[in-house]
Amino acid sequence: MKFTKMQGIGNDYVYVNCFEETIADPSAVARFVSDRHFGIGSDGLILVKPSDVADCEMDMYNLDGSQGAMCGNGIRCVAKFAYDHGIVHKKNITVNTKSGIKYLDLDIKDGKVSSVKVNMGSPILTAKMIPVVSDKEQVINQPLDVNGTIWNITAVSMGNPHAIIYVDDVDSLDLEKIGPSFENHVCFPDRVNTEFVQVIDRHTVKMRVWERGSGETLACGTGACAVTVASILNDKVDGSKPVTVQLLGGNLNISWERDENLVYMTGPATTVFDGEIDLGFLGE
Repeated sequence: MKFTKMQGIGNDYVYVNCFEETIADPSAVARFVSDRHFGIGSDGLILVKPSDVADCEMDMYNLDGSQGAMCGNGIRCVAKFAYDHGIVHKKNITVNTKSGIKYLDLDIKDGKVSSVKVNMGSPILTAKMIPVVSDKEQVINQPLDVNGTIWNITAVSMGNPHAIIYVDDVDSLDLEKIGPSFENHVCFPDRVNTEFVQVIDRHTVKMRVWERGSGETLACGTGACAVTVASILNDKVDGSKPVTVQLLGGNLNISWERDENLVYMTGPATTVFDGEIDLGFLGE
């Protein structure tokens, strides 16, 4: 199997051109290639496939083999992969995902994609559609008991569910300890991605994320979008200008255009290396 390892501010995946390759068991392949000791090392596997409704399709799998719906950092790399590999030949492209068709604008430098602006679609705030179990229609700054500790959460879906929590010092949190308790909480039927956020100023926030199926990662694009929406709803930031979201892997610029109710994310996409790996023992 030929592959390309790529990363968007440290959120790294193994990308496969399924215009040329066929993967019979993507879950098993994802588990193997994601292993940082015995495999390639990544947060998961993303297959770039032909699509009848868009320029290409993004089919993603987490490092535990579970199928993901959408990854903001991943889709920027999909755009770079598609352009740099000649699958598309234009600067405005469409990518079909499990969360619908996404529209991307490519910034080209020296014939390669350097950064990508993604129309991430409209945030979902209705509790049952996120989904989060609540007696309220929207969950904004509402208390949640997690192992006897009360946390105030704001729930947002960007095609995948997010719980946003504001803290004074994001660096001091033990995410390995508390993350799984949020991910598997009974209030989140589909599990949840959890963002812990420290407000720096009216235009800047700093976050760490515990992703369902992957644990703590260096970056989460949909999480940064959800955090921006939550921060505007909770009046933590000035929503009239793009918000800089600081993640462990780097920064993303996010804007929520309230008049059209669309969230836009701009950030880099980087190729790490190309390679080929024998997956015969998996039956591939």
